[in-house]
Parts: sequence; structure tokens; C-alpha cells
Amino acid sequence: MFCFLALIVFAIMGIFSASNRELAKEALACVFTRVTFRPCRTNFKDKTKAMLLGKLVTRSAVVAKFVNKNFELLSWAFFILSVVSTIWVAKGVYDYYLYGNCNGLNSSGFCVFDPKGLNSSVSSLNEKCYVKPPTEANVTLKNSNFSSFPVKNPQAKKKIIFIGCYLCDYTRAAYPQIKQLLKQNPDVSFTFAHFPVKAGSSYLSNYDYCTYKEDPKKFWNFNDLLFSSSKADLYDNPSYADKEAVKAGYNLDQLHACINSAATKTAVEAQQNEIIKTGIYGTPTIFIDGTPYIGPKPYRVYEHGLKPWFLF
Repeated sequence: MFCFLALIVFAIMGIFSASNRELAKEALACVFTRVTFRPCRTNFKDKTKAMLLGKLVTRSAVVAKFVNKNFELLSWAFFILSVVSTIWVAKGVYDYYLYGNCNGLNSSGFCVFDPKGLNSSVSSLNEKCYVKPPTEANVTLKNSNFSSFPVKNPQAKKKIIFIGCYLCDYTRAAYPQIKQLLKQNPDVSFTFAHFPVKAGSSYLSNYDYCTYKEDPKKFWNFNDLLFSSSKADLYDNPSYADKEAVKAGYNLDQLHACINSAATKTAVEAQQNEIIKTGIYGTPTIFIDGTPYIGPKPYRVYEHGLKPWFLF
């Protein structure tokens, strides 16, 4: 087992040292003889063992004696640790590629490949909305009805529900990715639900409800215009939203009649309650065939969610 461990160690050290590369070659030859059920050359094992003990004895004779007595056992222990850590790293790489986080989909734990946690960051909701602070494990569509929200291709089997906020940076980072995904998969059902977690954006829920009610086809152009607008222009600024609605082809008199009606206020409140029932704790939260993707993920993550291509 020692030669397997030596191969791992010297292969890594050989990246920086020519002498260690020679030792790595000897370790490889030793591994080859062991896997073919032949004994490893004694001189390699003894030479490497002597090198290690020589360094240890200058620091602690007790430690050197202990290592010498338990050399084979320690070799096994370190080999097992090396294998386990390698598997763990491989799993982290696999999870990061497929889910945007080393620890799995929607995990909030530290990931060395995303140290700032940007792929899992959200614009947080006010926790006063909930009896208990929600977690990623409790986010679900089971108790919610999104039939009143703007939707494309409602009859399609594959479904994406995007919950986001026009003034939220993380939502703005995710929206282009989802647009690209829909462009590549036009047969997918897509629902957009505005959830105003940022101050100054609540009024836009009324605009969403009414523009979709007035003309569902024009709504998607209006939606794109809002996302392409600056946050400063949108902040608590109905007059700016009016201009974008006109660009999208709406009649302002008809639109305002809807926006200012009591029925719209009731309908929008009902929509917000349906969103809260999902248990989300921030935007964007994107459901792909019922699975939540929390935070702005890389495009490959959404693509895999829609059409899984590689699974263990």
C-alpha cells in the first residue's frame, strides 16, 4: 500500500521538482508490480522510508520511532484518507458543474469554486412574512397556484416558473440566462411572477397584472423593457413604467383604469400570497419542472435542469 501512497504524493510534488518526478516514476513502477501481484522492489520502499524517517528523527525521535514501528499501518491510513478526499473533491467538482455549488443544488455552504457564493445569492425577503424563517429544503410549488400569472405555452409539458424582482440585481443576472434557455427551447411553458422584495418596486406588480390582462402577447415585450431599464428609472416611478408600456403598444387610459381598480389590488394581493406559499426566501427563485433553483445559476445549470444529460 505504501507505493500507492508514494505515487500520489510524489506525483503532486513532481509538478514542482525534477527529483520528485524521478521518485514518482519509481512509485509508478512499484504500483504496477503490485497490481500484477508481484512484490514491490524493496529498495524503493526502504529508500523512501529512510528519507521520511531521516527528516522526522531530527525533529522528534519519539515520533520517528512510532512511524517506523507502524509504517505499514500509517501508509494504509493515509492512503484511505487520500482516496476519500479525492472522491470528495470529485463530487464537489461534479456538483459545482451541474448545480453551481460544490455542496449540491441550492446549498448555502461554502464552495471553493464559488467563494463569494454568487451562484446562491438572493435578494432576501422580509422574514416577517413567515412564522419560521424558510430554508431551501422547504421551497416547493405543492401549495401554490400560479395560473393567474403571465404565462407562455401553458399547455407545454416542460414548465419553468420564474419568481423575480425587477429591481433586484440577482434577478437581473438570472433573467438573460432564462431568456436564452427559452430561445433554445421554445416549446417550454414559461411563467413570470413579479415579487417586489425591493422598496420602490411594489407598484410594478399592478402593471404586470394589467398589461398581461390587456394583451398577453404584448406583455412579454413590456417585461423585457422593464428588465433592460435601469433600476434608478424604475424605482417608485409609475410615469416611467407608463412610457415603457406605450413603447410596448398599450393604451394608457385603459391600462390606468385597470391599475387603479380595487379588483386589481385584490388580485395582486392574491398573487403575492401564492408566491409566499412556496416558502421562497429570496429572488430569483426559478422552478424547472417543479425543482427550485435559488439564486442566479450559470446557464449550464438551468440547461441541465430542463434536459438532464448526465446523472450518477
